[in-house]
Amino acid sequence: MYVATVPALPYADPWQVPLQGRLQMLANGEHRVAYYAEEPNTSTFRYRVYNMAQVLNSQPGKRYAASWFFRPDLGSEREIAARADVLVVCRAGYEHRLVHLMDLFARLGKPVLFDVDDLVFDTRYVHLLISALGLNKDDPRVWDGWFGLAARMGATLTRCDGAITTNEVLAGHLREHSGRPVAVVPNFMNREQLDVSNRLWAAKEASGFAVDGHPTLGYFSGTPSHQLDYTIAEPAIARLMERHPALRLMLVGFIAPGPALGRFSDRVLRLPFTDWVNLQRAIAAVEVNLMPLQASAFADCKSPLKYFEAAAVGTVSVASPTANHVASITDGHNGRLARSPEWERQIESVLEGGPAGAAMATNARADALSRHSWAQQFPALRQALGWN
Repeated sequence: MYVATVPALPYADPWQVPLQGRLQMLANGEHRVAYYAEEPNTSTFRYRVYNMAQVLNSQPGKRYAASWFFRPDLGSEREIAARADVLVVCRAGYEHRLVHLMDLFARLGKPVLFDVDDLVFDTRYVHLLISALGLNKDDPRVWDGWFGLAARMGATLTRCDGAITTNEVLAGHLREHSGRPVAVVPNFMNREQLDVSNRLWAAKEASGFAVDGHPTLGYFSGTPSHQLDYTIAEPAIARLMERHPALRLMLVGFIAPGPALGRFSDRVLRLPFTDWVNLQRAIAAVEVNLMPLQASAFADCKSPLKYFEAAAVGTVSVASPTANHVASITDGHNGRLARSPEWERQIESVLEGGPAGAAMATNARADALSRHSWAQQFPALRQALGWN
């Protein structure tokens, strides 16, 4: 484990702004966008709404303005529609009050766009979702719930003028399903995330990348839905722990170790769900970031956010070769790709370190800063919103 770090940072959700403050954010600017999400969260909402608004509101000259609204704000839909030029509906299911908001924009001749970051709008893929989440396939309520969610998402999508998504694989599904034009604005790190990552990298550099003699693998999950993904790598982790007595595993979030690690419970570090700013501190501490994903069309639509979050703090990732992992990671250059039989070998190649490992970490960080920083995203976002 790397010994250099920075002190824990105070955290509060930066999007907790009263409605009048969020309406006021749209008072200025030649181009104004209102984002709608059912509720705020630290995953989709943060990446697809808060981060996007931060980019637009940070542009010089105050020509662009963005704000965000939620289900409880739908009583103010007329004011929202009057103040914004574009509405972006983020991963929201069809409901009558949302449709009223969308129709207000449409009647005013203002475009309505749908933003989505997962393959959750097409009922033909619900079986993949249920399998990926490890849900009970014998429970009709599971099928009813997920078919209902996907159908409602699809209904919202079909009422929009176009869509925005995270990558070309998912964009292809959106085009095929809806017939609408689709733009790609990738997921990226916001200002706060990048600031703490830069501090962590500087601390590691200043220490000469000092370690404590206990190499540590890390798996970081914000939801319990990745348990089956994690189990892909666990047999390899157990074999490595058998051969390397100093090796440890850090599990952050809702993932639980399986029976294969029962003998090594004293070497498994459990951290609770952590806010997304201080999570960078945990990621920076480990030598290897594990990114297993089940092979499916659903997984191929996932963005590589776990890769660039680790890369920004100089931690090397070992990832399943899903479409967007392959698009981000060149094996041996800025990380490692591992098919099912290769996890043990690829993890060990990173742990062996040396100049090649240091080069991978440096290359990964340079890639994260050049492609996944908030400061790089304005051209794609402006084009996606039709502001050319």
